[in-house]
Parts: sequence; C-alpha cells; structure tokens
Amino acid sequence: MEIKKMRFAVLTKKGNAEIHERDLPEVGEGQVLVKHEACNICTTDYGQWMGLREHQGYPMAGGHEWSGIVVKKGKNVLSDIGIGDRVAMTYSYCGQCDPCRKGITSECINVKNEATEDGYLGAFGYADYSVRDAKVLMKMNPELDASEAAFLEPLTTVVKGLEKLRVKPFETIVVIGAGTMGLLNAQAARAHGARVIITEIMEKKIKAAESLGFTVINVSEKDPIKEVYNLTNGQGADAVIIAVGNTKANEQAMEMVKKFHGRILYFAAGYPAPEMNVDSNIIHYKKIELIGTYGADMKDFFKAAKLLNERFVDVSKLVEKKYKLEDIQEAYKAASTPGSFRVSVLL
Repeated sequence: MEIKKMRFAVLTKKGNAEIHERDLPEVGEGQVLVKHEACNICTTDYGQWMGLREHQGYPMAGGHEWSGIVVKKGKNVLSDIGIGDRVAMTYSYCGQCDPCRKGITSECINVKNEATEDGYLGAFGYADYSVRDAKVLMKMNPELDASEAAFLEPLTTVVKGLEKLRVKPFETIVVIGAGTMGLLNAQAARAHGARVIITEIMEKKIKAAESLGFTVINVSEKDPIKEVYNLTNGQGADAVIIAVGNTKANEQAMEMVKKFHGRILYFAAGYPAPEMNVDSNIIHYKKIELIGTYGADMKDFFKAAKLLNERFVDVSKLVEKKYKLEDIQEAYKAASTPGSFRVSVLL
C-alpha cells in the first residue's frame, strides 16, 4: 500500500500540542521513506511547550530524537541502509559549503531552520512517516528498543562535548546533575576511561545514577565542593561537566576544579539564562579552560552510534514513560514534570 499522508504533532502555541496531517513528499532519488517508531521529548521541545522558548516560533512540528524503519529507498541511495533497517536521525547538511567540507557539518550555511511551504517549522520527529535524505540517517542495532535507539542525537552532543573537553583515561570528571543528559555524559566519560563523580539533589536521580554504578554526592546532605576534594585526595577534579543550566552549578564548577589546568564544559543551556560571575584573574592564574559546546558533526554521530549499538552506554533506565501520538499533550505534561527522564512518543 502506497503511503500518501503523514500525521504529526505540532505545537501551535504555549501549552497546546495538536495532531495535523499533510501530504507526504515524494521519495527522491537519494532519499528514503521511514516509518517512525519512537520520538523522545527533548528539553528543547517541552521547554517551548512550557512557554520558555518562544523564540523558536510556531507552528512547531518538532522532535529530533527519533528512530524508525526504512520502508522505501530512492534508486540512487548508495549507502548500506536497506529496507527493514532501523535508523536514527542525524543533522541535515549540504556537504558543499566550506564548513561541511571541513567536517563541521553542524555549521552548514545552507541548511537553515526555515518554514516549509505549508508553514511548519521543525524536524517532524513526532510523525508516523517522513521522507529523509539517506545521508543523514544512521543505521542502528535492531536489538535496541526503538526509544533507546532514539537517544542517538542527544548522545552525539555528549560525544562532541567530551571531544572538546579532551577526556583522558584515569582523569577524575565531575558531572553536575544526574538528569538524562548528565547520565549520558557520565556514561560516555566512563567509556573514555575516566573516573566519574556525579553531584545531584533529587533522590530519584541519585538512585538512578547509583544503579549505573556511579559515585554520587547528595548535595542536600554534603557540601559538593568539599566532598569532591575529599574524594580526590585534596586535588580537585581534572574537569567538570555542567549538565544543568543554573547559576549555582556555574559557581560550584569553578571551585571544584584542580589548582591548575582545570577544564569546565558548559554543556547545558538554561532558561532564563544562568549567570556567570567569574573573576578573570582566577582563570588567568589558575590557567582554567572554560569550554562551550552545542550540537555535533557527522563524525560524532558515528561514535555515538557505536556507543549505543554496542551498549557502552546504557539508556534503558532513562526512558521514563511511553505515550501514543494521540496522547501527545499528556506526553508533554509528563516530560515537563520536574525530575523526569526522557518521555517517549510511540509512533
């Protein structure tokens, strides 16, 4: 049966998600038709649903953490992706501009977040079907749960951050925050051979981190800065990953790093924007590196896929709840509940 329509979730305004339908584009020569299986609700998505990211615009047909099954291929698809394969999304890129040719595909100047001809913004992740360029799909382990395979994109941003942080074996890395992205950072850093310490205040997240084998500092019971020094024989952390976007985390990171050559990775964004009250003389004399990270490039997707497909990173404990597409409004409510891990929309 030929598929001619696609159904998808759309944010039309703050707090309102609807199901819309549109014609499915034709499958081009270098494209594939994908039957979506699951799309996880990212902070970006539920933040807009809560009214915290109004700058992203409406109508927003969002969702960029999805996985699915290839059901049709264009005649010029040259990759090893075949019909029946499970795939997950990467970022679109042209492959011709200077950033793309340098390998910085996340900064492609020819792919912009512009509205479609029928007025929709977004990546159409919360859809039952979509047509995608084959070059922007990554083949995933068929034994992974579909919601777990959908973790490819967020894990890729972690891979990029750790590359910029230059994590080395036997280093001590502190991750501030044991939410979804904190635990992804912690597991990936451990896969790089680092010793990882996590700081967290919520009991639910502390238990999740401990179940994954991490040393966790409960900041409601202990001073996290003092405890980091206790756990490192008074040396401090080689590096700190800030996986929560708030001012207190920014302040703590500066005091947790070792005396000289400490590195701090600002992984998480925060809305409203966190403050940074930094004495530049301290950065100067202690030779501290402050590192920003956002997004990822195609090469990072290959590494993230390996981490997921070969189970170096376990995301099975990070799927909080699953909802049907028709229940997208309830799914957003669950995802925006403080302390939640990922909520997955099944398609």
